[in-house]
Amino acid sequence: MERELSVLLAKELKKVEWQAVVSLRDYLRKNEGRLNYSGRLSAGRSIGSGLIEGACKNLVGRRLKQTGACWRLERANRMAVICALLYSNQWKRYWKNSP
Repeated sequence: MERELSVLLAKELKKVEWQAVVSLRDYLRKNEGRLNYSGRLSAGRSIGSGLIEGACKNLVGRRLKQTGACWRLERANRMAVICALLYSNQWKRYWKNSP
């Protein structure tokens, strides 16, 4: 991946495009050991966030679409965060650091 990004950086890019490529390259470098896409794929694990996004969409969607439900955007967003926390390992950490 870094080779492809280097090829892109060697081309004439608009400043905003160049900055985006550099930002992506730096992110990938910094997180190389954590991402391990090839290892995850060979183990049959997901590398995208689609599964999580789909689960959150369904969970939150069911809650928002209940009969008689009326949500303000701010409160719906808060409820979505709590629903996502329920299915993660961040529940205690969130409440420990919440204002």
